[in-house]
Amino acid sequence: MKPINTLDPKLPPPIREDFKLKDISETSIPELKVSTKIEIISLMDNSIDFFASNKSEVQSLWKWTKTNHQKLPIAEHGFSVLVIVYVEDEVYNILFDTGISPDGVVRNAEKMGVDLNEVDYVVLSHGHYDHFGGLQAALNVINKTGLPLIAHDYMFKPRGTANIRGEIREHPPFPTPEQLGSVKIVNTKQPYLIANDSVCVTGEIPRKSLFETGYMQNRVFVDGKWHSDPLILDDRAIVLNLAQKGLVVISGCAHAGIINTIQYAQEITGVKCVYAVMGGFHLAGKDYESRIQSTVEELKTINPKLIVPFHCTGWCATNMLSKAFPDAFAHNSVGNLYRLK
Repeated sequence: MKPINTLDPKLPPPIREDFKLKDISETSIPELKVSTKIEIISLMDNSIDFFASNKSEVQSLWKWTKTNHQKLPIAEHGFSVLVIVYVEDEVYNILFDTGISPDGVVRNAEKMGVDLNEVDYVVLSHGHYDHFGGLQAALNVINKTGLPLIAHDYMFKPRGTANIRGEIREHPPFPTPEQLGSVKIVNTKQPYLIANDSVCVTGEIPRKSLFETGYMQNRVFVDGKWHSDPLILDDRAIVLNLAQKGLVVISGCAHAGIINTIQYAQEITGVKCVYAVMGGFHLAGKDYESRIQSTVEELKTINPKLIVPFHCTGWCATNMLSKAFPDAFAHNSVGNLYRLK
């Protein structure tokens, strides 16, 4: 049945068991293997700035590629990074999210000289279209039978956003399993290790902080009707452990809250030191700007040595982070390469 773009104003909060956040606070994983080096390429983000000065760990497009002025990558309201992890004399390539447009990530990778055929895993942060829009094109280029696609069963459910009148703007649909072809879909709610146990996909993230209260306008279509879905339970991050430095936490959108995300990464890995926090922090817009100061104060306690906001973090939060963490802050651009070692 096609979803109807109306919302019952008397709709109660979700009470179905599969809408409740399971108590996974005691979850732990086998030891996360230490990476000797991590490289992260920004394939897609909301902005481009090829000339920004940055920390020594960051190389702009001009410094690490042979891209010419006729083949510059594009920016869009989307997120995608390629994570290259070096562990025990092995190298693994993880594509984390695929942007919003059908072929933006594929075209950007080509312009940067990045061979997507080397991708070993595709991980999706959650089921919003600005993170899976380029999935089918990326899978076609990667072209590997049985390629692991780390997902969550909620990603396949229709999504929408409610306005103040109760009207729902339906999101573009997630591809069906048939449209995804020969990939191996791995739906997991628990922490999940990949890449020779050197990369952890967090699974569902417990919500503990008092100020990270979710996305109240989010809706999901189940059993013939729209349901309120502020928690967005399929929201996950990926976590790595860099030798002698600590955790590297990469979030797609942090609908769970970037502080909840970091603290859960510490909990499940048993590693307290956080070296880098990167990705979307979802602090853009008036509904989220009230969380910025609390986020900054919590980050001061965590004390990462590298903070790189992407995508949905927003100008206000990015500006405040740059002032609060002048030594840790790095400005992201499409085409940035982060060499962490």
